[in-house]
Amino acid sequence: MDKPRHVLSSSQFDRPFLDYICRLTDAIRRLDKSKEGLMYLQGLLAHKRGMLYFTQPSTRTFISFESALHILGIRPSHIRDSSTSSERKGESIEDSLRTFSSYVDVIVMRTEEAGLCNRIAEYLNQTPRPVPIINAGSGPDEHPTQALLDIYTLSRGFKDIGGIDGKTIAMVGDLKRGRTVRSLSCLLANYKDVHIKFLSPKEYMIEPDLRQRLLRDGVSFEECNDFDDPIRDADAIYMTRVQDEYDSKGEKLPADYSRFHLKYSHLTSLKNHTVIMHPFPRRQEIDVAVDADHRAKYWRQERNGMWTRVALLTKIFGVDKHIIHPEL
Repeated sequence: MDKPRHVLSSSQFDRPFLDYICRLTDAIRRLDKSKEGLMYLQGLLAHKRGMLYFTQPSTRTFISFESALHILGIRPSHIRDSSTSSERKGESIEDSLRTFSSYVDVIVMRTEEAGLCNRIAEYLNQTPRPVPIINAGSGPDEHPTQALLDIYTLSRGFKDIGGIDGKTIAMVGDLKRGRTVRSLSCLLANYKDVHIKFLSPKEYMIEPDLRQRLLRDGVSFEECNDFDDPIRDADAIYMTRVQDEYDSKGEKLPADYSRFHLKYSHLTSLKNHTVIMHPFPRRQEIDVAVDADHRAKYWRQERNGMWTRVALLTKIFGVDKHIIHPEL
């Protein structure tokens, strides 16, 4: 299985890659259970350096990637605000990122500008040092590593009932601008007989390009402006918040969609094995009383992000074989 040069879009992952990443993540988590295992992981890439270029606010994704780098012994540098770099003096972002690529071996990018990660990766490909670019969230369009950890969470949640194949997944909330929904929906196209329910107020329905892509890929889906009834037969419920950071002066969507909130009272109508997820940050979409329910997997989902990103980094640098086949 070839290692990816860059990680830019969920569309670059196929079913064999997803199955492999899940197995690799399981193996990494087993190593985590002992000091010897953690020291082994830390020695795999101790000769590498990384850059976290996060110019869009982030908590979990930043800490998750930073922790993943540390676990593998990679020394990280950080940019959290482009106003503190030479971009403030008029330097192009291309020149800034080419400068960073001179110092590090991988750049993890989070930006509010859609398509920027792809543009930088294409630019660096033409330079003498085309270090890998990992898209850690680009505007409202993509969040491929979140989709990987979501697939891993679903895979573990369904491991005793046949895996992800044949399951009904309800996506709830701001589906128009939710990049996690877009990326996960595209990955679900790799599984057999999956049915997606998109549940939202009409103002927050999925964009035409995602609708067309799912139709092209033969993914079964429906769109509904209701919540209470459709979640009853869902095997997983993926809650999201209003993405109001993308509100423009010309288009400000309503912030109140309280009838699409998951309340404690909903739990009695759900299947016993339903996997409840949320990419965070959370507002009022999920009642905190739901946290104690055995079906609430969003805190586990959040921790899974660190381990799937460790797995992805080992794959990018080609040391994954030393985890799956440690004798090599």
